[in-house]
Amino acid sequence: MIPEDFIQDLLARVDIVDLVDSYVPLKKAGANYAACCPFHNEKTPSFTVSPSKQFYHCFGCGAHGTAIGFVMEYQGMGFVDAVRELATRAGMTVPDDGSHTPHSGGNTRNLIEVMGRAAAWYKEQLRQSPRAIDYCKRRGLTGETAARFGIGYAPDGWQNLQAVFADYDSDALKQAGLVIDNDSGRRYDRFRDRLMIPIINPKGDIIAFGGRVIDQGEPKYLNSPETPLFEKGRELFGLPQARQAMRATDTAIVTEGYMDVIALSQHGIGNAVATLGTATTPTHVQKLLRQVDRIVFAFDGDAAGRKAAWRALENALEALADNKRIGFVFLPPEHDPDSFVRERGQAEFERLVAQAMPLSDFLLRELAQRCDLTNAEGKARLIYEAKPLLLKLPTPLLRLQLVKRLAEASGFAQQEVERLCELKSYAPPAPARAKRSAPSLSRALLRIVLHQPQLAAQLPIELLPDTPEKPALLKLHELSSGGDGQSYAALRERLRGQPEEQMIETAASEALELPFDGDDGEAEAEFRAALEKLRDAAEMRDFAQLQSKAQQCGVAGLSATEKQAYIQFLTTRGKRI
Repeated sequence: MIPEDFIQDLLARVDIVDLVDSYVPLKKAGANYAACCPFHNEKTPSFTVSPSKQFYHCFGCGAHGTAIGFVMEYQGMGFVDAVRELATRAGMTVPDDGSHTPHSGGNTRNLIEVMGRAAAWYKEQLRQSPRAIDYCKRRGLTGETAARFGIGYAPDGWQNLQAVFADYDSDALKQAGLVIDNDSGRRYDRFRDRLMIPIINPKGDIIAFGGRVIDQGEPKYLNSPETPLFEKGRELFGLPQARQAMRATDTAIVTEGYMDVIALSQHGIGNAVATLGTATTPTHVQKLLRQVDRIVFAFDGDAAGRKAAWRALENALEALADNKRIGFVFLPPEHDPDSFVRERGQAEFERLVAQAMPLSDFLLRELAQRCDLTNAEGKARLIYEAKPLLLKLPTPLLRLQLVKRLAEASGFAQQEVERLCELKSYAPPAPARAKRSAPSLSRALLRIVLHQPQLAAQLPIELLPDTPEKPALLKLHELSSGGDGQSYAALRERLRGQPEEQMIETAASEALELPFDGDDGEAEAEFRAALEKLRDAAEMRDFAQLQSKAQQCGVAGLSATEKQAYIQFLTTRGKRI
């Protein structure tokens, strides 16, 4: 757990305008800055960064957050990694309270330095090896492509890394996966006579290698083992290099091999990534769908490729949303993406991607091929096979379309398919009844408080009407009552994962358009005026209750205190009734 005060200090030191501008060029737009949103395709800028409130908001897709949130979303990082990334940028050291131990043995930063030194040595060896250079040329790789992906070469030999690391027996070399100790205790290099392809995480650190054998030999590809740095089910090869092209096309192409990604990139298709010796996992899909709206799996057309595609489909279902799309490209059996693009070129491969088979078509086709739809047993099996897949889908619209098509193929009625698959029929929820208790006043207070958070401590919580904004106002009052003034960004991070988070994000985006942005005096005047209206409304509610009681029981039925309050109100405020 990273201490809260460290996160607040970090947010105070990092300027979100400088941060975002280092990734996406910003232009001044009044009191704020604007750009085309990096999280969805658009031609007119709707992405706004507020220097005074230290947050970003896209009026197009709703993306919203602080500097920490931006790094998480832009680089596909988790919260802790994003904090560490920003801390490094700000020259700060994240305190370690001992509760975060990713793996036993080894310092992560030390392992990253070890991998970096090894990668630099491998690159130098490539330059000095005519045999490895000739292999790259035969594969059609240019020097520019090799440099883009940091490709190197591990010479033949058992202990070449002794030339790089004076302490060849260091535990760090084994923890990083660079060496192996055999049963007799003899240590030797894991990678020998292989083209070395670095695997880079979103922060740009080398965390593993893929070694491709030169010419003949087994295994053809040798990957780093899982280490404190590297978990193959979470990482994708080529993601840092592909990020810009993915945003430009709003599409990620997923392949099965390193050389597929490298060849596609060299032929002008830069939005490809590859899994790392494992099937596509839900984490892979989630990571990509945070950055693009469409994934296309490009696999070989043989039985193994179709099996891999089916695994990808199964693991993608839970991550789908109705605004996300997944497609499948199956190449001719004699081709993989590498050989296809080298033989037929960029335009033909891009045509296949554009015409990729939608997930729903692939799912139904594969299920139909397993069942004999000419008899009752086959049609029953179709529904049986489809049931677990439909139950995984969180998207009601796509699920509804699949149910309709399954009903057509099986001869069952749509309602019967839903019942047999234990699906609830989709019906739009009844619209919520609008509350009449001054939501506009509560909304105004929330926007003002988010503009000037120290005012939250002055909220008269006992007077707040029961509106949708009340929980958010109460939470802000609670967080601000310690006496220390906090920025919106600091408050926003303290609200991460809280029920009030969405309401506060929405109100904060509205606060961007307040006329007093940057004028704390005007904001405070608006706050005082809103509080006065709040007190007036509370007095009116109190008087209405007294008046109702007086009408039912007579004035004599009121207590002495109630009579005094009733008479005073009639005297001072009667004209309002």
